[in-house]
Amino acid sequence: MQLNLAVPSPLQYFSSLVQSDEHFPLLEAAISLAQDDYPDLDVQQVLGDVDQLLARLKRRLPTDAPALQRLRALNQFFFYDLSFGGNVNDYYDPDNSYLNAVLRTRRGIPITLAVLWLELALGLDLNARGVAFPGHFMVKVNLPKGQVLIDPFSGQSLSREELAERLEPFKPRGGMADEFEVPMGLYLQSAPPREIISRMLRNLKDIHRTQEDWQRLIAVQDRLIVLQPDAWLEYRDRGLAWAVQGEVARAVADLETYLAHAEDALDMDAIGERLAELRRSCD
Repeated sequence: MQLNLAVPSPLQYFSSLVQSDEHFPLLEAAISLAQDDYPDLDVQQVLGDVDQLLARLKRRLPTDAPALQRLRALNQFFFYDLSFGGNVNDYYDPDNSYLNAVLRTRRGIPITLAVLWLELALGLDLNARGVAFPGHFMVKVNLPKGQVLIDPFSGQSLSREELAERLEPFKPRGGMADEFEVPMGLYLQSAPPREIISRMLRNLKDIHRTQEDWQRLIAVQDRLIVLQPDAWLEYRDRGLAWAVQGEVARAVADLETYLAHAEDALDMDAIGERLAELRRSCD
């Protein structure tokens, strides 16, 4: 009897990881994003590398170490001994979004550094979560005596005043009274794993779009649509990228999907005109 041992494609593998919010393997899903650029990547090997880091860290601590001691040991290990930090010299390098590369270079962007830090923190039984702060992903830890907010790009603990200062550029301007301002706490809510992976993909999307690297953009769009099937804007953006690539049938299908669901979108007329152009090109 012949067995079908076909290896799943990177997209199929990713899809299998992100089916359930209840059982969402954040680290594994984050690592798998690199498979489009690193097709021979062994995701399990990278998981093993992180496990080895955690084992090294645990050996530094007594089993009954209090939470604050565990947090201090983690930050010393991650930011100082291993020298993980932000890639200030080449922030928009796609490798900053790939955890295999971040582990190799010890350089990344806030969200990839946060994912690695969180895995170690949770391995130490710290009550740690990611925070989708505007413009700059962060992490937080709940301790018996309060909450600590940390910038994974630098390792800096941030006060409420420093957070308010970082938030200032993202506040709406013009006519909004102070009493209608969004409370700080809403910006510090925990980010679920699906949102974290979405944000990682959208970072890559912005890089590839800026570089007009349409093929790599389409690969990212494929993942975004698997991750969030009802995110109709992603169908639009993939369709426009297919059009640039000359894949008219695929472009038409995606743009039709977008127009069928994006009720009252401001760009419906423009996308409708682009769709008509593509259809005419098939005649």
